[in-house]
Amino acid sequence: MTYAEALVYLDDHASYEKTGHIESPSIERMQRLVDVIGSPQLSYPTIHVTGTNGKGSTAQMITRLLMAHGLTVGTYASPHLEVINERISRNGESISDEAFGEQIGAIAELELVAGVRPSYFEAVTAAAFRWFADVAVDVAVIEVGLLGRWDATNVCDAQVAVITNIAMDHNEFAGPTKADIAREKAGIIKPDSVAVVGETDPELVEILLAGGSRAAFARGEQFDVIENQLALGGRLVDLRTPTTLYPEVFIPLHGRHQGDNAVVAITAVEAFFGTAVADDVMREGFAAVEMPGRFEVLARQPLVIIDGAHNPAGADAAAQVFFEDFDPAGQRILVVGCLRGRDPAELLEALRADEFDVVITCTAPSPRGLVASELTATAVAMGCDEVIECDSVDHACARALRQAGADDAILVTGSLYVVGAARPTLKRMLP
Repeated sequence: MTYAEALVYLDDHASYEKTGHIESPSIERMQRLVDVIGSPQLSYPTIHVTGTNGKGSTAQMITRLLMAHGLTVGTYASPHLEVINERISRNGESISDEAFGEQIGAIAELELVAGVRPSYFEAVTAAAFRWFADVAVDVAVIEVGLLGRWDATNVCDAQVAVITNIAMDHNEFAGPTKADIAREKAGIIKPDSVAVVGETDPELVEILLAGGSRAAFARGEQFDVIENQLALGGRLVDLRTPTTLYPEVFIPLHGRHQGDNAVVAITAVEAFFGTAVADDVMREGFAAVEMPGRFEVLARQPLVIIDGAHNPAGADAAAQVFFEDFDPAGQRILVVGCLRGRDPAELLEALRADEFDVVITCTAPSPRGLVASELTATAVAMGCDEVIECDSVDHACARALRQAGADDAILVTGSLYVVGAARPTLKRMLP
């Protein structure tokens, strides 16, 4: 199967990304599929990562720390920003078009044998598992797609199960409380796993660890961030793990929350090896971390930042970094679009939209995109000073750049679909 044929095949299969719906959430279909392909996800050790926010950054940090040890690391992440190949990588390099087409083709051929029609996400997940086995990774870092217990990735049997935090999100599948969400995410913790929990609410931690694991480490108890300071290009943190104090560690990502992600990541790596990480290896790993689309600075004059803050907790973190860490002196311009199913008022309030001088709304480039007019109405009702409506991300970015002077700042956010479209557009438009 060619790459183009693989994309057509996937487009023809049920997709949460398209519809926002999942019929009869279950892991049974995925289990039958991997059984037919020989359960490749069991042929290498796995670190499994879930959480409401921060799981992508944490997974990338874990990947880089493992690579700094000299291991060959497969990483599975979702969603992608620009091309689907980004979801499946080996030592930070995305799967090639040719290999992607080959792997999806193999899954397609086995549909009838398995007696199931996989969803888009199940097919891509199975392809990732199979490719990691084919290229003989030493370890796989697997990011959960949705919640945990019945997520397609949960057919793996992780040596280390990581839960970054718990916040309100995906309430159509779990809720209405954080406790309900915690129970779903706890499903990735297996009896033989070491659990690493970044959540600090005692009631939620108790729920997360109730199912039992081989060992468990919780933030605030066995590990924590001791110091977390703003630094040029990121954060400077002191990290305490179950074995070691790591002082003055530079994390090349923006936001106080990245310190939290870092201590979870290094604790997970310690749990994987059963020992502390050498200082030089730790610093090499963290220094190599990159997270496109997560508070990524694309330009300085004007300041242009993109961040896929797709839920209120993420939006609150984005606003905090923008206003407090960067504290732009000039005009502040917000470009925002989101998906249906999100509460636009809740999102805009978390983003502190009324503190921006200009709010530019757009429709996210997805079948689930909330029309810009609804965001516009919400922003006006909030009392935002100037609200401009655009029909596309491209037009919104162009308008923002026309509006901005050298001392001004632009934040593009609200959905990874918006950020994924804005990133190449802005790179093309910026000098």
